[in-house]
Amino acid sequence: MHARIVCLCVLLLAQEAARAASPIPEGTIQVDGADLVWRPGPATMPAGVETVVLEGDPRQAGIFTLRLRAPAGTRLAPHTHPQPERVTVLQGAIGVGFGRHFEPGSLRVFRAGDYYVNPPGAAHFASFVEDTVLQVTGQGPWGVDFLPP
Repeated sequence: MHARIVCLCVLLLAQEAARAASPIPEGTIQVDGADLVWRPGPATMPAGVETVVLEGDPRQAGIFTLRLRAPAGTRLAPHTHPQPERVTVLQGAIGVGFGRHFEPGSLRVFRAGDYYVNPPGAAHFASFVEDTVLQVTGQGPWGVDFLPP
């Protein structure tokens, strides 16, 4: 019985060593959250908004994924995007409403774990209810086109 346990342990260790030595396939993306370098959001964004791109380049054609971090109380004025905006709330809460004018009473609040998609060209606005981190996936070239007040 003891010999079987030793053989099993040796086999498991050998499998783990082989797995650890396997090369990572080209095109693999692995991001450690602790290593993210947050930068101030674009000049069009309110003060305090920070972003980090995880994949791709939102300014170029192709898929991208970024994270956006905003403090509680931040508001995004009505705006549109040229492509669908796919959002996962990772932390905090954000209220989202539709229309060309900011209407606080029409906000639907999304919390950590929630997901939503805003269609291209749909005017929408947002209010960050808490300190919030969003993950946005989209198709570039990407843009945030704020509507005139």
